[in-house]
Amino acid sequence: MLSTYLLPILGILIGALGGYLIRQLIAQKRVSGAEAKAEKILKDAKTKEHEILLSAREKSLKLIDDAKREEEARRQEMLQEKRRLEGRENLFDKKILEFEDRQSKLAEKINQVEIVKTEIQKLKEEEAKKLETIAGLNRDQAREELLRIVERESTDAILSRVRKMENQGREELERKARGLITNVMERLASSQAAEVTTTSVDLPSDDLKGRIIGKEGRNIKAIEKLTGTEIIVDETPQIITISGFSPIRRQVAKRALEKLVSDGRIHPARIEEAIEEAKHELAVDIRKAGEDALFELGITGLDPKLVSIVGRLKYRTSYGQNVLLHSKEVSQIASMLAAELGADVSICRKGGLLHDIGKAIDHDVPGTHPELGYSLMKKFGLPEEIAYISIAHHEDAPKTLEGIIVKVADAISGSRPGARRESLEEYIKRLEDLERVATSFPGVEKAYAIQAGREVRAFVIPTEIDDMHAYELAKNIAKKIEEELQYPGEIRVNVIRETRVTEYAR
Repeated sequence: MLSTYLLPILGILIGALGGYLIRQLIAQKRVSGAEAKAEKILKDAKTKEHEILLSAREKSLKLIDDAKREEEARRQEMLQEKRRLEGRENLFDKKILEFEDRQSKLAEKINQVEIVKTEIQKLKEEEAKKLETIAGLNRDQAREELLRIVERESTDAILSRVRKMENQGREELERKARGLITNVMERLASSQAAEVTTTSVDLPSDDLKGRIIGKEGRNIKAIEKLTGTEIIVDETPQIITISGFSPIRRQVAKRALEKLVSDGRIHPARIEEAIEEAKHELAVDIRKAGEDALFELGITGLDPKLVSIVGRLKYRTSYGQNVLLHSKEVSQIASMLAAELGADVSICRKGGLLHDIGKAIDHDVPGTHPELGYSLMKKFGLPEEIAYISIAHHEDAPKTLEGIIVKVADAISGSRPGARRESLEEYIKRLEDLERVATSFPGVEKAYAIQAGREVRAFVIPTEIDDMHAYELAKNIAKKIEEELQYPGEIRVNVIRETRVTEYAR
């Protein structure tokens, strides 16, 4: 019974002991394998460390060698640079020594020259004293005598040379200017028609004249009062004439009369309505005229109010010339001249159109039209170089090239045949003023204005005015005409000096 329990227990113990022993063997094998692996890894690590140290040592030795070689190269470069600088310093010192030597020699020469100059001056003074003693004249007297002799002998030669040079220069300038201006005028050949100070209204029948006059003249008085014009009803068949210095007022009266005639109702109330309608239509027409002028010239950027003021020039005349047509023509001529002369075309185009803008308001605002035009353009923010042209075209010597060009273009447009007209009284007065200015100078015996006032001939007294003073007199007469008179275009001044010697043979 006991053996029955002992055997299994013994078997279990033996099995457990055997398992333990086997486990220990297995664990011992694993430990020994791990130790071998660790020892191998450690050995490999040491080997790799040794290789890295060797490689690092080689690299460090190589870097040291490179550094030594680079240091040696820099040392050589520094030595070369040092030698070069030493050579340049030696050369510089040598040049300084040479310069000082030359400077000392030059100073010696200067001193020698001063000594020679002093000696020459002494010799001149001694010679001058000897000459004064021999001639019996001092230096100032001798100089005056010499100048008198030279002036007397050279006057004719000087006058001849001056006349020749003036003629050559004038001919060359006139030839070039004539070619340039002729080219521009041929490119812009516009028709001219003089404006008048009266406007006619056609009537379908003469019966309407009585209705326009009205009972006791109340209708015609109302029209004249509201428009500021004079209505002339005469025996001319089917025509009523409107007279007035203002083209705008005449145009308002004409349109109002045309409305009244077409409507048939003519009484004071209807007259007021027709005049208001005519004013409104005329304002629209004025604005459109300004816009058309700017479009035709290719000008943009102007204030709409200034455009309307430009349109007012359509109903403004100067010496019978329509100012808007004149301004457009000046703008076109000035822009062409500017393109030929290399000036600012834009300034000349705008300045040419606006140079007479003051005439649009000079009936309503006191002042001359150049000043009014300048103030008006500055008010609307135009640049100074454009605004100045309003003043420049009436100045003798404009300050800018564009001002000169517009002044020339204004003279060309105003002097075209048929462009302007004057009354007989104004024409005669202008000729009288020209002759008066010429004869106001001493030495002028008589003067004549010829060629419709385009030329003045002044005859001088030959014993009082010589050839040299004749040139000066012509310039003075021209200057006084420019200062005192107003005229279109230019006036030629001729001073004529004539000597007549009479002798009788008996």
